[in-house]
Amino acid sequence: MPVNLSAPIASDLHAVPGVRIGVAEAGVRKAHRKDLTVFLLDEGATVAGVFTKNRFCAAPVQVCREHLEGGQAIRAMVVNTGNANAGTGADGLARARATCAALAGRLGLDARQVLPFSTGVIMEPLPVDRIEAGLPAALADAQPAHWARAAEGIMTTDTLPKAFSTQVQIGGTTVTITGISKGAGMIRPNMATMLGFLATDACIAPALVQQLVRELADQSFNRVTIDGDTSTNDSFVLVATHQAAHAPITSLDSDEGGALKAALLEVAQKLAQSIVRDGEGATKFITVRVEGGRTGEECRQVAYAIAHSPLVKTAFFASDPNLGRILAAVGYAGIEDLDQTLIDLYLDDVHVAVQGGRNPAYREEDGQRVMKQSEITVRVVLGRGDAADTVWTCDLSHEYVTINADYRS
Repeated sequence: MPVNLSAPIASDLHAVPGVRIGVAEAGVRKAHRKDLTVFLLDEGATVAGVFTKNRFCAAPVQVCREHLEGGQAIRAMVVNTGNANAGTGADGLARARATCAALAGRLGLDARQVLPFSTGVIMEPLPVDRIEAGLPAALADAQPAHWARAAEGIMTTDTLPKAFSTQVQIGGTTVTITGISKGAGMIRPNMATMLGFLATDACIAPALVQQLVRELADQSFNRVTIDGDTSTNDSFVLVATHQAAHAPITSLDSDEGGALKAALLEVAQKLAQSIVRDGEGATKFITVRVEGGRTGEECRQVAYAIAHSPLVKTAFFASDPNLGRILAAVGYAGIEDLDQTLIDLYLDDVHVAVQGGRNPAYREEDGQRVMKQSEITVRVVLGRGDAADTVWTCDLSHEYVTINADYRS
């Protein structure tokens, strides 16, 4: 069961002017499930994205990069689940391009104005014929209010759809922000087997959109990890339709730019955290905060060592305060001149370790009390400086093994 996460309510998700979404059942891998989603963007929208750093990236990732770098205005996106179109070589690239051409042909666009996204099983041919056959139904379904349907349509092993929405005042105008994501396993920074789509009607200088999507990703999707595996298909896309009636934002450092970025980041972080809350087999949501580092980079280094450790994660699943596992992870994180006598460790409000050793006031029943909670904060103080950073992760359960052992069946 997801950790303190519920399905989105469609009426809570604001339509973004300039975006229409359609969802259909194309039978990409399994019959009778929503597995094909199209986003239709009004003329004038700006689209930017960040993608996996896995060198074995999927065909749709390669095509998305080509189309975004090509300079033509992006007017549509097509997403399929059930098949990742990864590990498919030149044939996979041809099939990704054929998908773009099929949608472009129905919309009167150039194929380079379409971005393709795929998620699902790796090393199987993408059934382009099924996707093409499903496009008419997806296009007929396209409506501005279909964010909840889209959140369901991009799911794979997710147990719940993931969507959030907010509005913010910019220059006296109400600006809308709505986004969806998917992901439950093969999740770690840079980024993960996740898809994220975030849209706003804010009027922002097009040159800033790529900078903005990178900054949002760095503080949201690149701060989550479930199992330490970096996927082949992860993608995070930001769409700005520029339809809100406020003066254009030309700097993210301005009051208006800061307010917009804060609102976008709020939604992006909720989307990223919802992936962890719905992690495959997860029973606990864990915040790992490392403070007192010399740099943010070394704080993240320590946080990821803790968050990736199978020993730490299984201890959390068992509610076992075997907290030496956390200290061990801090020690092998790779900081060569780390002074263990300066390190403090906390579980929520419980002060576990002082200056590298067990706190004389620590009682195991206090640690176990925290470990039994569904939401836990691990805080490590390195005593080296003023930098800090945070990542979010989950525990590792028997169910994780079951889900991934049975994934292709």
